[in-house]
Amino acid sequence: MQKKIVIAFAAACVLMSSCASKKALEGCQNENKELTRNYQDAKEQLAASKARVTSLEEQLAQQKQSYEALQQALDKSLTASNQTTVNISKLVDQINESNQYIRHLVEVKSKSDSLNMVLTNNLTRSLSREELSEVDVQVLKGVVYISLADNMLYQSGSYEINSRAAETLSKIAKIIMDYKDYDVLVEGNTDNVPISRTNIRNNWDLSCLRASSVVQYLQTNYGVDPKRLTAGGRGEYNPLTDNNTEAGKQRNRRTQIIITPKLDQFMDLIDAAPDSEK
Repeated sequence: MQKKIVIAFAAACVLMSSCASKKALEGCQNENKELTRNYQDAKEQLAASKARVTSLEEQLAQQKQSYEALQQALDKSLTASNQTTVNISKLVDQINESNQYIRHLVEVKSKSDSLNMVLTNNLTRSLSREELSEVDVQVLKGVVYISLADNMLYQSGSYEINSRAAETLSKIAKIIMDYKDYDVLVEGNTDNVPISRTNIRNNWDLSCLRASSVVQYLQTNYGVDPKRLTAGGRGEYNPLTDNNTEAGKQRNRRTQIIITPKLDQFMDLIDAAPDSEK
């Protein structure tokens, strides 16, 4: 009986031990499954994190490229802006120089116009009423034109100065002598009637010879510096009106004494012009 009790107790112990091992195994299995799930989740999170890092790195690289491109564009813009500023500054300087030059020209022109008006007034006041009917004095574009009829200057059909011209030419010579900074061009003009003289080929010759006679008369009789004098002829090709009437022909037969500022004064003005390539 006692032996049966021992065997029963041993069987119970084995049975209890077997039940405990089975529960422990199940617990381990469950824990292993939990750890496997956690590991898988962690692995997936790590992969997602790596992908996120890669994406952020790519975005960072793109932004870096964009920044560098923007910086280059900004540098170019600043360079262009600085160059534009320099160009604008140069342009402003050129405009200021041009304005100064224009003001200088205006002053010169104003002074020239004033002198021309004084010259004209002095001459017209010195001429008699009879002379004024045959002498026309005008100022056009800063130049003084004194137009004299041919019948008061020359013998008929000739280029020789007549006695009537002496007094009028003496008054013109005085004006020329008073204004030494002016040059004098004497210009002969004729009508379209052909000339028939053995020593005069055509109206070109006649107009030039008449202008030359006046120039030499001013030099010889009144001491006008010949360096200031120029003689020229325009023949019949610079008419004031048509030659269809006797009155028209008479108007076209004239000698003009043109008083102008010296050429070197104009050259000085040109030299004073601002350099446009600065």
